[in-house]
Amino acid sequence: MRSHPVFSWPVRVYWEDTDAGGIVFYANYLKFFERARTEWLRSLGIAQGALRESAGGIFIVSETSVRYLAPAKLDDELIVTAELKDVGKASLIIRQQARRGETLLAEGTIRIGWVDDKTLRPGRIPPAILGVLNLE
Repeated sequence: MRSHPVFSWPVRVYWEDTDAGGIVFYANYLKFFERARTEWLRSLGIAQGALRESAGGIFIVSETSVRYLAPAKLDDELIVTAELKDVGKASLIIRQQARRGETLLAEGTIRIGWVDDKTLRPGRIPPAILGVLNLE
């Protein structure tokens, strides 16, 4: 697989993102990662809402692994990245990071799988999507 550029998306930490200690609640990093993946796909012309209609399927998260290294706090400006690392017949593995400046706060890998929109059974990623990702 050829190398793919790292996609970056800015995220501001709001009050609703923090816990009682004033730091970002750990599960919210998954939300930040989701936003960056969605915007990465959108930047490639893949609008997830339209996938159901045009391709009869959707991407779903099937596996996550996240490592937390430093806390983010209220009003922090973060950069969240998405980088395609591996492609299977029915899934993509995306490496993601959340940074505040040069400080790495959290990093992880997320596997998204392709499923039929009606049955939710796994299927092959359509060639048109692989083409947009420059994988076919």
